[in-house]
Amino acid sequence: MTEVVIRKIVDYIEDTLVEGGRQVPVTLRMAATAAVIRNPWAGIPFTEDLQPQILAHAKVLADTIVPRLVALMGGAGNIEAFGKCAVSGTQGEIEHAAGLIHTLHFGNVFRIAAGGDSFLSFTNKRAGPGTALTIPMTHKDSEQKGARSHFLTMEFVIPDAPGPDEIVVTLGAASGGRPHHRIGDRVNDMKMMGVDQAGRPLSAPQ
Repeated sequence: MTEVVIRKIVDYIEDTLVEGGRQVPVTLRMAATAAVIRNPWAGIPFTEDLQPQILAHAKVLADTIVPRLVALMGGAGNIEAFGKCAVSGTQGEIEHAAGLIHTLHFGNVFRIAAGGDSFLSFTNKRAGPGTALTIPMTHKDSEQKGARSHFLTMEFVIPDAPGPDEIVVTLGAASGGRPHHRIGDRVNDMKMMGVDQAGRPLSAPQ
């Protein structure tokens, strides 16, 4: 079985202080930690069973990325939204990238560490060095999953990754929703449309 080879780890942080020309009441921090690893399936024939390498890599990646990102956010209590991303280099498959992030042995470690119970929004794709690492995020709590204030997207690049035989695996987090969010939410929309959350007409007032 191929050993886990991490070429580099990259941290990314952005703190938003002003949005729309107006000071934000509370600084919004969005942060990500990415691991650039050798693709264990690159350069070999089509592999039917990806599970052995997924299991071999998942714990190492989780142990490497999760504590580092939680620390960048100043602790789980400062995380309100999260997401994940993986990009396979051109010698790999999109399935290789997907396999390393769509496993409970990876994502669930972050979910627990962040104190959430919702699934992580994601992107997975194949691309070359310098591609945008796009991390969509939503609220970490399942009851707040539809909170539009926390529909966020973070992007950054690693100029030399992924190489053709590499995969970039990334987790992202945010300390809150968009500054000055004011587009309402699904519940209010349903009320305005006269239907409940299942799309059924609301009862006429007595």
